[in-house]
Amino acid sequence: MNIIAANYLISSATYKQCPPPDKAEYAFIGRSNVGKSSLINMITGRTGLAKTSASPGKTQLINHFEILTSDKRKWFIVDLPGYGYASVSQKARRNWENMIESYIRKRENLRCLFVLIDSRHEPQAIDLSFINKLGEWNIPFAIVFTKTDKNKPGATIRNVDAFLDKLKETWEAPPLFFLTSAIKATGRKEILGYVRELNSSFSKS
Repeated sequence: MNIIAANYLISSATYKQCPPPDKAEYAFIGRSNVGKSSLINMITGRTGLAKTSASPGKTQLINHFEILTSDKRKWFIVDLPGYGYASVSQKARRNWENMIESYIRKRENLRCLFVLIDSRHEPQAIDLSFINKLGEWNIPFAIVFTKTDKNKPGATIRNVDAFLDKLKETWEAPPLFFLTSAIKATGRKEILGYVRELNSSFSKS
């Protein structure tokens, strides 16, 4: 499956302002500065589609992109605000959290939430807590370990294994996960293959 077109569609302040839920949708979320926009650009093959920034908390709205692939299907990619640290007020952070939770729990056409984890670091409590909440809410998700090119392979594997081991404390089986690098395009084929599988079973009804 190749991406023929990828275009910015709309930015929404609430899930109610999002486009009609008539296409399969895949959202990307993670801690601030985890490489979310870079990953979206890598997956779509469109440099600059999602705006990257060195400043944490740059993404503040629900950003929709419409994707057209070689199998003639149209679907949505969504760039969500990051969770965790951002140089904003507590009130603004709470508003973000409420917006994100409402979108995740109420967006009916969300086929998978891709949760990005920085592979350079040991397991972080905030990531583990967020994933456990997804389990409580019964949200379909997959983990995407980012920036695998920034570490020696051995260090990346140790961090990934450590994260999955921590999840075993609360999960019966480990979730699906992908290893990615926006620089080397690692994981692109695998993620698009998974999206294609989910697209094939999507029904507007």
